[in-house]
Amino acid sequence: MLFPTTIVGSFPQPDWLIDREKLAGRFPPRVRALELWRIAPQYLNEAQDDATLIAIRAQEEAGLDIVSDGEIRRESYSNRFATALDGVDLDNPGSALDRSGHPNPVPRIVGRIRRRHAVEVDDLKFLRAHTERMTKITVPGPFTMLQQAQNDFYASEEEAAMDYAAAVNEEIKDLFAAGADVVQIDEPYMQARPDKARQYGLAALNRALEGVNGTTAVHICFGYAAIIHQRPSGYSFLPELAQCSCKQVSIETAQSKLDCSALVALEGKRVMIGCIDLDDSEVESVDTIVQRIERALPYIKAENVILAPDCGMKYLPRERAIGKLRAMVEAARILRQRHA
Repeated sequence: MLFPTTIVGSFPQPDWLIDREKLAGRFPPRVRALELWRIAPQYLNEAQDDATLIAIRAQEEAGLDIVSDGEIRRESYSNRFATALDGVDLDNPGSALDRSGHPNPVPRIVGRIRRRHAVEVDDLKFLRAHTERMTKITVPGPFTMLQQAQNDFYASEEEAAMDYAAAVNEEIKDLFAAGADVVQIDEPYMQARPDKARQYGLAALNRALEGVNGTTAVHICFGYAAIIHQRPSGYSFLPELAQCSCKQVSIETAQSKLDCSALVALEGKRVMIGCIDLDDSEVESVDTIVQRIERALPYIKAENVILAPDCGMKYLPRERAIGKLRAMVEAARILRQRHA
């Protein structure tokens, strides 16, 4: 399909499920943050199932071609997977600087990082059972998880990153075996820490994708708009992803007004072009979204463009998120007519 539509990963969680005021008033949790949930533990799984169904139906009704589970069961995009691994001490967390430069409690690495069991496979199976559309599920990347941890075990960050990569690799293979159409790896810290990303992050990312058969994507962004409001004029780590074995790259262009000539470096990849500004709570006009995509078309073939928001939508009010997605779907319809 020309100009397919999707979300990056997260969809707004209902306020009856999670305390959205608390969620918005802190940095994304790296360790568990059970205090965010409004539902008693014995009812939480059922409540998360119900809220996930709402997220799936909302995406379908908005007209998206590729839907996710909305990351409804997660306190952040990364901590559900990162805290399920062997080798981390969650009872005595460490500290690491967030990409905003502030210290944040993080998993403390005290042994070899290993995947104990599948973490998100049941989430994917639930999604697959409740939609007939193409499905996508996200996993945090090895480089980003290491940046969100305190290393008290490994002699080098490179070694730690490779063990994180092995754990991600096992998860991705299981997700495809369970029926995922697209698996996306979230690596925002590659943009935040490009020197380390060049030193060993790209190698770790390719290790996470080693031997994987299926459509894989990598998301790289400037951070949640609700938390980090200022955008640089361009990416500090993007052309390097041409050397990644992923099939798709997800970038943001709307809020940052990115110079889309940067897309030339990604020739051969399909690109999720972020065309929804998540720092603006108002719903964009369809024409605005069309213009954001068309300014990229001199630098990328139309058949390689996927429409998506800049980043996860979890901090938006649900009705605004739905409105933005509907506008994006209508923009895709117009773009198909113009560029068929």
